[in-house]
Amino acid sequence: MADSLPSLAFLGAGSMGGSILRGVLASGIHVDGGITATNRTTEKAEAFQGLAGVTSIALSDRPEGNAEAVAGARIVLVGVKPAMVPDLLREIAPHLAADTIVVSVAAGVTLQTFADVLGADARVIRSMPNTPSTVRKGVTGLAAGTAATADDLALVRRLFQTVGAVVEVPESQIDALSTISGSGPAYVYLLIEEFTKAAVDMGFPESDARLMVEQTFIGATALLEDSGEEPAELRRRVTSPKGTTERRRSPSRSPGRGSSPPEPEHAAAVRGRDLVLARAGTVPFRHRAAGRERDDPRCRVGRDVRVGDDPRVRHDR
Repeated sequence: MADSLPSLAFLGAGSMGGSILRGVLASGIHVDGGITATNRTTEKAEAFQGLAGVTSIALSDRPEGNAEAVAGARIVLVGVKPAMVPDLLREIAPHLAADTIVVSVAAGVTLQTFADVLGADARVIRSMPNTPSTVRKGVTGLAAGTAATADDLALVRRLFQTVGAVVEVPESQIDALSTISGSGPAYVYLLIEEFTKAAVDMGFPESDARLMVEQTFIGATALLEDSGEEPAELRRRVTSPKGTTERRRSPSRSPGRGSSPPEPEHAAAVRGRDLVLARAGTVPFRHRAAGRERDDPRCRVGRDVRVGDDPRVRHDR
């Protein structure tokens, strides 16, 4: 693992770009040549003023700031809104060195978009970090363009390791990765919301309900990380045969088959689980029916069964 990074430029150091910048600083890794960050307004630029090794530029005061930032940078992170990317690339293209690595943090912008403006020889890597990166517990997917070298990818991997774990994938899997690690936190929060409501319905004060539920999730994931065990094994240790956990996680068994419906006070917790599954099902998945491959809103998440209007449509795993 590299113990230093080359000079960095953050073009659009907003929520995600700013988090990555702060992750680099917090990691203590040395940055040869320092860091330059650009933002449109003075107010946003002031957020990075005074940080050691960081030059913060407000484009409202220095319109040429992006060109200045990339001229001395080995790695350039493009973090502006997706619709702004093509214009930004045209602005900085004349100022990029031949060995500059351009990293996209813009969701949905393809490597081809970068190549169309910067040329096929541009060293471009597409990234997909998730929101826990803001607390250095994220997951980032990296997809390298054809001109990027193994050394380029290693440098960018080291950069994103300052804010969490890194997974290297082909660009064709970036959207699938986003479905899991990008959207995944929203489903975790939804489940926490619903379990908290369940606890309140059981008579706990909201403060206690939040404490119990949030710490349960924090503790469970910490145990998963620390133990090295498979999730199924940890679940098995909690789920005693014929115990309350087993009954409450299996409410779908019909009366008359040796089980009874879930008790009313647990209905909200069951509903929370079902809501997560249902809402996850609103995410479009890849349709491969009849030799085609496209996003089809009819596709829904299933439980190891065929899903959607067409029996040939399956949830990509």
